[in-house]
Parts: sequence; C-alpha cells; structure tokens
Amino acid sequence: MLTPGQILRLLYIQRVLIRHGFDEIVFSLNLFRRVRFLQYLLPWNWFVGNRLPRASRLRIVLEQLGPIYIKLGQLLSTRRDLLPDDVIVEFARLQDHVAPFPGQIAIQIIEQALGSKINDIFLQFDEVPLASASIAQVHTARLKDGRDMIVKVVRPSIEKIIRRDLGLMHIIAEMAENYSAQMQRLKPADVVREFEKTLLDELDLMREAANASQLRRNFSDSTLLYVPQVEWRYSARNVMVMERISGVPVGDIQGLKNAGIDLKWLAEAGVEVFFTQVFRDSFFHADMHPGNIFVRPGTATEAPRIVVVDFGIMSSLSEFDKRYLAENFIAFLNKDYQKVAELHVQSGWVPAGTRVDEFESAIRTVCEPLFDRPISEISFGALLLRLFQTAGRFNMVIMPQLLLLQKTLVNIEGLGRELYPDLNIWTTARPVLEKWMSDRTGVRGLFKGTLENLPYWLDRLPGFPGKMMDLVDKISDGRFQFEWNQEELRKLRLEIRDGNRRNILSIIGAAMLIGCFIIAGLQLNPDAFTEQGLLAPLLGLSGVFLLFISSRR
Repeated sequence: MLTPGQILRLLYIQRVLIRHGFDEIVFSLNLFRRVRFLQYLLPWNWFVGNRLPRASRLRIVLEQLGPIYIKLGQLLSTRRDLLPDDVIVEFARLQDHVAPFPGQIAIQIIEQALGSKINDIFLQFDEVPLASASIAQVHTARLKDGRDMIVKVVRPSIEKIIRRDLGLMHIIAEMAENYSAQMQRLKPADVVREFEKTLLDELDLMREAANASQLRRNFSDSTLLYVPQVEWRYSARNVMVMERISGVPVGDIQGLKNAGIDLKWLAEAGVEVFFTQVFRDSFFHADMHPGNIFVRPGTATEAPRIVVVDFGIMSSLSEFDKRYLAENFIAFLNKDYQKVAELHVQSGWVPAGTRVDEFESAIRTVCEPLFDRPISEISFGALLLRLFQTAGRFNMVIMPQLLLLQKTLVNIEGLGRELYPDLNIWTTARPVLEKWMSDRTGVRGLFKGTLENLPYWLDRLPGFPGKMMDLVDKISDGRFQFEWNQEELRKLRLEIRDGNRRNILSIIGAAMLIGCFIIAGLQLNPDAFTEQGLLAPLLGLSGVFLLFISSRR
C-alpha cells in the first residue's frame, strides 16, 4: 500500500517522465492503461524531431529526480551486461553534487555521536564543508596533537528519505517487470535490491572505516600505494575521522608533470596495485575513478606514491572467482577459445547442458576482432565485457563482484592510458597473474594446501579408525546403501575408466606426505635430518612424486 508521501512522489516522477517524452512508461501503468489513447493526443508528442537522444533524456530525468536516483544511475552505469552503450555513457556523466547542509548541524551530529564538545576533540574545525554529496559531506579539522584530518558526516534524516524512495523504487520495479519482456530481462527488482544494499551500506561509516583499515594493512609495506589512517577514537556509525592527505589529483596531468611524476611509472604502478588487490588480497577498491586517486610527490628520502580515498564501495573475490578470471585471461591470451568454453561449463557458470562447440564459436566471433590489433592496445575491461555478454546469451548469471571488477578495470585502464598512451596492460598484469597461478598449482601449491589443511586432517585423524570400523560393520550387516544421481554415476564411470592406478598412487602419496609431517613434528632434535632422521624428507619427496604422477592423465 502506497503512503500519501509515496503517492505524491510517484505523481512527481510521472510528471518528470512525461516532460521528457517517456509517456509510454506512465501510460503502461495499470492506473492509466484505460486512457492510454490520451498519449497520442498530447501536443508535445506531435512534434518529436527536436528531442534529445533517449539516453540523454534518461540522464536528465534522473538528475531532476534527485540524489538517490542519481546514485541509482551511477550504479546502472556499471551494468554493461544490462543496458545499451549509449545509456551507459550518459549515466557515467551523472555527478553526485548536492547542496551542503549547515556546518552547525554537522557539529551537533559530531558532538552527539562522539559524546564530547567539538572544542574538546579538535583544535580547529572548519564549518564550511570541503565537499558535499548525497549521503554525507566532508569537513576539514585539526586534532589537539596538530594532525590534519577530514571529518565525514552523514546527512541528517537521510536514512528516512532513502527508505521512502527505496520503497517506491521496489514498487516501480515490480510494475516495470510487467511492462514488457525486455524489462523482465533487465530484472529491475534485482537491480533495486542490489542498489538498496549498496546504499544502506554507505550509511554506516564504521563499515567504510573498516574497509580503509583493511586496505591500509594489506599495503602497509608497499612503496606504491598509501592509504590514510582512520582515527578510531573519533569515529561512529554516522561520523568518521581520517587522516587528511595531500597530493596531486591523478586527473591533473600538467600538475603531475610539474611535480616531476613519471607518467609511465604512474600508469604501470596503478595497474600493478589494482591487480595486486584483486589476486593477492581478494579485496579491492571498487570506486577508483580519478576523483578518488591522488599522487604524493617524492622527496629526498621517499619515492612518490599513489594515495586513494573514499572506501564506501569495496569488493572481494573468492578463490573460485580468481581462478576463473586468471585461467580465462591466460586462455584468451593464447586464443584458446575451446579452453574458455570448457572452463565455463566445468565450473558451472553456464548450464551443464550447454554445447561446448556452440559456446566456443560464440566466444570466437565476439573476441577475434579484439585481437586484430597490437597486444598493447587490447583492453582487459573490453575483453571481460565481451565475455560476460557472450556468456549471458547462454544463461550465465553474472555475479555482482565480477561486475564491480569489470567497471573498476575499465576505469583503471582508461586512466592508465590517459597518463601513458603506450601502456601495455598485459605486460604489467601478467607477472601478478602468473605468480598467483604458480602459488596455487604445481608443487608449491600442493605444499601450501597441505600445510593449510594439515591441522584439520590431524584433528579428524583420531576418529578415523572408528568411522572405518562403523563403515565395515554396516557393509557386513547389509545396512550400507548408496544414493547416486545420474550425474554422479556418470562421474563415477569416468573415474573408473581413468584407472584405479591414479587412485592407489594418490592415496599412497598422500599417506607418505602426512607421515612426513607427523614424523617431522615428533622429532625433537633439530639436527635429526642430518643424522638418522632421513625418513621424513624421503617420505615427503616420495609422496610429492607419487601425487604428481597420479595427477597426470
């Protein structure tokens, strides 16, 4: 049931839509469907030749509806899998600039959140905001110890406004899905739910502060990236105090040159930092547009460094996501489209019944044009987008974290090539990809996985004999039953066909490897390996060798 406020808001939205030539959307609603013929009687529909393009009119509609709808447009600008390119380009132009609220109100919010008077916290506080957006605004301040800080304050009553508009968006999304089959494909209800989560997360500045703290810890020893420090003593859900940084905006090319920054180094460092976040840490800044990136010039004792701000939108990838990306990128580099298709089917990203040859042909069709140019000019972002678009035709569901990755990758690439047009993304990113693959495959990956899982295995080892005896008892008494579905039977037949030899060798190899660690753990004499204790290393090497042989097909 719509509230009176929502009804008034809905009428205003309809008026804005009609004003910009989207009458068909309004008259498609159940409320106006009986008088749909009026759409053709409206005078402004008689002459449509001078109208702006559809995408431009959509952008203007969102700007007139206010900051919450502007943020929705910004989110949609990342959904190249859903919207046409002309709409994406226009939505990317949306700017989140909102009139500031009075500094005295900001002071009241800070004092209430922190339980102290403003003068007891800061030596100096600037009531005029440094920047203002739809969710929060930023002030500059100085702590009692002389450190310069920025203070981010959530707008008063913004949560009530957001929830009102979100409720209306859910209603509009449900109506839109009944509007046409095309709108059903765009899944507006799912988009609104994703937008709701993103928006409500941005209201919690403690979450943003935790994101910043995690990223700072990940790059604590880095000579390439600097993350400002959060002042936890003076941070709350609606207030965040963070170190104020100084630097040249990355979009100020002339300013970077004047500061003596090597643009080639900067472009390559930005790509390396991003791929390190993705593949080493599985935690990346997903809003790396030029407004959030600065460069701190070097000094006599310190090299220049990239500095990032605004940690409201972060994302992470699972081990599965990273392997999917790395193996697909390498397969694409080798133009092995069959491998790409097989990876998708094997991993379950597309339905199991998908024909590999058809999927391979579709991937080749859209990706071959990308390779008709020097490797340095091929875009990672464009490649990932083509992959998503192709897989979407085969009912692949794109995960939100991969969409954020693709959007951020496009930003990083565009910025990098603006700084240094001859930037070779592949040369810069490939060492990070190959190192990650090396760490998770081969002998190194085997040892790392064994070490990580050894405590779990040892914890379950005491109960293993008892479970084996229970299994034997059930089999001997005829109480043991198997429940297999058709897919499992097919896999079983394949395993049997591949041969019992691999199974036996892998069991022996794993047993030797576990025995190696148990013996090594029981040896108290650190010199035992050089005297009589050669059994453990021999068992370990033999186990690794047998596991390697058993993995060969």
